Amino acid sequence: MHGKVTIAVVYTARTLVVDCSARIAKEIPGAKIVNLVDEGLIGAIIEEGRVSPPLARRFLRLILTAQDAGADLIFETCSSVGDIAEASRFFVAAPIVRIDEAMALEAVRRYSRVTVLSTLSTTLGPTKRLLESRASSEGRMVEVAEGLAEGAFQALQGGDREKHDQMILDAAMALAPRTEAFVLAQASMAAVGSELIAQTGKPVLSSFGSGIALLKSLAEGCSGVMAREDEHPPEGVGRGM
Repeated sequence: MHGKVTIAVVYTARTLVVDCSARIAKEIPGAKIVNLVDEGLIGAIIEEGRVSPPLARRFLRLILTAQDAGADLIFETCSSVGDIAEASRFFVAAPIVRIDEAMALEAVRRYSRVTVLSTLSTTLGPTKRLLESRASSEGRMVEVAEGLAEGAFQALQGGDREKHDQMILDAAMALAPRTEAFVLAQASMAAVGSELIAQTGKPVLSSFGSGIALLKSLAEGCSGVMAREDEHPPEGVGRGM
């Protein structure tokens, strides 16, 4: 990659940090990755059942820290704060890339009836609104239903991946006859995708891979601009003394 892109990755819990960092490093070699974690934020959101104004400001501080760290791109990994991520774009120059953005666009372009599957009630609303917004911008009529695997996130945090996955499967099986495709509201659900397809016979869209693919595309664009600026600096800007 020409030009070193700085990517700030924003997390509301530590659940994704290792996997996400490794995947970004693999897909965007040479990028400088800055991980910014507020590990108690998702817990506070769950406890309140919403992103209250104090919690929104807490997330905004992460975004501002990312900008101050010199980020060329800010990768936002938590769907529960998706609405706040949208609003945060007014406060920073660096593009904010939502992890679920590419997934939402693919879903509304390909299907007319989709079901958002989540392990947290706080992610259902933001993900549904994202799908409806992107459907509107694409001129598409898309019916968006919701499915909650209640307690699955807590099982995952407690280290019981098997229980987490089974609870998602159970929720999906009950909804499968009434949908064309499933949309996984959280990147932490990605590992169960293949089993969902096998069990339900429905397409399953996950944000993890598609979100990083979008990030890679934007990073390549950034590095191309940087390379051209290095080769042709603005008039009056020297290459060194």
